[in-house]
Amino acid sequence: MTRSALMNASLMIALGLWTGIAGAADPIRPSRTETITPIRNATFNKNGKCRQRKQGGNPREVAGYLVFDGAMDGNRQVDPQIAVGGGYVLHGTNGGLVIYDKKGHFVQGVRQTCFNGGIDPKLFFDPHNRVFGFDLWKYWDKEKKKPVNISVSETSDPTGAWNTYAVPAPSGRDGGGIGFSKKWIGYSFPGGKEKTFIIKMAEAKAGRPATVYHFPGSLGHPVATQDDTDDLYFFQLTKTRFVIRRVTDRGDGTPECVEVGSKEHGLDYVGFPPKSPQKGTTQLTASGDRNPKNLVLQSGFLWFSQTVNCKGRAAVQWHQIKTDGTIVHTGLISDPKSSYIQTTLAVNKNLDVLVGFQETSPEMYISPRFTYRLASDPPGQMRAIVKLGEGQGATKGVAWGDYSGSTVDGDNLTDLWTVQSITDAGGKGDTVIAKVPMKQTPQ
Repeated sequence: MTRSALMNASLMIALGLWTGIAGAADPIRPSRTETITPIRNATFNKNGKCRQRKQGGNPREVAGYLVFDGAMDGNRQVDPQIAVGGGYVLHGTNGGLVIYDKKGHFVQGVRQTCFNGGIDPKLFFDPHNRVFGFDLWKYWDKEKKKPVNISVSETSDPTGAWNTYAVPAPSGRDGGGIGFSKKWIGYSFPGGKEKTFIIKMAEAKAGRPATVYHFPGSLGHPVATQDDTDDLYFFQLTKTRFVIRRVTDRGDGTPECVEVGSKEHGLDYVGFPPKSPQKGTTQLTASGDRNPKNLVLQSGFLWFSQTVNCKGRAAVQWHQIKTDGTIVHTGLISDPKSSYIQTTLAVNKNLDVLVGFQETSPEMYISPRFTYRLASDPPGQMRAIVKLGEGQGATKGVAWGDYSGSTVDGDNLTDLWTVQSITDAGGKGDTVIAKVPMKQTPQ
């Protein structure tokens, strides 16, 4: 980078305008590093020292699929997520963390305080290193460090030992995203001049003091890397473009980031979705975000879904794109009478895709849904929507959180799972978890 470019970049950083990337020819390197010593949990519940949080279970069949209850907190902003691997389902919400077996039976549960506290969990299972991971953002600490707590299990057994890395983010806000590759864990969040940091997976898995690499600005939303690669991708969506960035090892063990794709997407629907109506009230509910809540790298392609404004109503849109930003195919899930809100996507090694979301309308309370497609299905098309339950009451406020999670089974990279919110009679958010075995999917 030239001296002039460096001066301009410094000015942009000072003004809070730096996006973190100068261009494909100018790799961006960390602005600083720090070493974090982990907080160790000898087991998931600190050898029984954490108060048990028993939530969910009740396995049953719904529409031909295994379904069981997740968290039943009755919290309007429950923020459910799941990760699957090692024979377990790890479920996170704003109320805590719960482990189930794959048949839907409760195993263990704890509050977030067992992992240094925080809200807005985002979960993953890394099939390469065979570990679970999640983040919690703690904004109320007395030291005002607002740490992002990155927790990683030492094995594929989530009931065993964990290590938590409390990374200070004093200007951070909630709404961050987590991603992983064979080599890296990446986290991006809003707020401050440094909005992205990277940790080495090997250090976190081993529970060693970890070097945290902070990058200026934001690299975008980190991607869950199911492909066998060390590189970690980041994705940014603008009104007109897809921007893809990749973090690689410089050769000396330190990361650098380059822009590998920036293309106009040409999408008809890319605006933020409007608030959505619900039965029995004039209170509208938040519909989600045009920015994806999770992205996946599978078979060399990036996959994600988003909630968009489609002719004045919330709808779900999903995409398969190349890492240079070129769309392979895309699909729209919409209805002239219902709103489809709060979406996430999962894709397996065969390129079968599941899209989870919720449905609401003036005649319907917020209810859990998913749809899917096989790789052999016509491009851009999904099959019939599957109903996992029906909401029982209207929410009393606009906020509805990131109330959707979808993932591949990390043990076979074939089965797909989703967790969706459903309103109870009081309008609060409960959750349902569904397994979708793609080899035996009902037609």
